[in-house]
Amino acid sequence: MIGGLSYPLLELIWRGHTHWSMMIAGGICMVLLFEIYNTYNNMNFFSRALVGAFVITTVELAFGLVLNYRLKMDVWDYSDKRFNFMGQICLMYTFLWGLLSIPVSVLCIRLKGLFERVDLNRESETA
Repeated sequence: MIGGLSYPLLELIWRGHTHWSMMIAGGICMVLLFEIYNTYNNMNFFSRALVGAFVITTVELAFGLVLNYRLKMDVWDYSDKRFNFMGQICLMYTFLWGLLSIPVSVLCIRLKGLFERVDLNRESETA
């Protein structure tokens, strides 16, 4: 839910509008990043940023190809940005996703710790 709410909120702040599909994209990104960052929790900040940029950009490309190319929904178009690919992703946003991924990685690791503590408390109550 965090990703599903944060992604469209970020778009509202940045672009002034969003699309319902960004809730799904954000949720998928958060689940993927949560799993990756907690499986490989000893990554340095640069690696976290690189992985996050790759994951989010890949999800954005997949959604763009389906929504914008296949379904012709025109949710976004980066054709006017330098170093874009088919107007669906661009280097500038990949870089920004990488920066955003650093605090997201910290959040993911802390959330896992919280989930484990809640689960341990639940186990001790039932024992």
